[in-house]
Amino acid sequence: MKRKHIYSFITIGLVCIFAVSCAKRAESESISTAVSPATINENLAKSAALFKDRTDLAKLREAVRLLAAARDPNQRNYEVEWKFAKYNYFLGKQTDNEKERDRAFEDGEQAGRIASRIAADKPDGFFWYAANLGEQSKISPVTVGAKSVDDIREAMQKVIAIDPKYQNSSAYDALAQVELSTAGMLGGKPEKAVEYLEQALKIEDDNSYIHLHLAEAYLATGKRDEAKKQLEFVLKMKPNPEYLPEYQETAEKAKKMLESKF
Repeated sequence: MKRKHIYSFITIGLVCIFAVSCAKRAESESISTAVSPATINENLAKSAALFKDRTDLAKLREAVRLLAAARDPNQRNYEVEWKFAKYNYFLGKQTDNEKERDRAFEDGEQAGRIASRIAADKPDGFFWYAANLGEQSKISPVTVGAKSVDDIREAMQKVIAIDPKYQNSSAYDALAQVELSTAGMLGGKPEKAVEYLEQALKIEDDNSYIHLHLAEAYLATGKRDEAKKQLEFVLKMKPNPEYLPEYQETAEKAKKMLESKF
């Protein structure tokens, strides 16, 4: 009987020692992972400079890496989180490595969600959360897309409610793409896509994606002449220097559509 008490005492003692050890280790790890404000600011500045040359995949990867190093799970920083979501979105779009692509969109979705919780009155987190989720939906329309349509719509509607001009009115464009991609399957309507995009153009006429996707929506609704005008507009418009890589992408697509559809 006494021996059992001794064993019990020893067991409790070992558990206590183990618990204290774990607590100290957790505290040590918490301290070691803390990121100083100076490091955060430095990494934000460096990553922003690298992102300007985002067509260079190596620089884009380094921008993502710098922001990853600036993330602190114990003290989330809003700007770090939403920019990490944004840069991952572009990395996922550019890389040819499927594993890297999937990881980028997943990390971007997570970071965007975190940012939206930190500042629910700002559009950045909601937009980049939904943008990354949208790309995952395109990759896996059945396993991800069908379950995510409502989440994407809700997030982009919040962006519009907060700032309809955000990212050159791209939230309207995202909602239109949801309508086009789910037409005939999940209740999407090309006519609704046209409505969103025409509404966007009333706010922002400098977004080449909106013109390109409006051309696609017009084609889907049988408005060929209007579609052609939008494609021609893309090729004639003066691109915003800040979004030159994106303009070059849309101009190439517009050219191909004109050649193949008209």
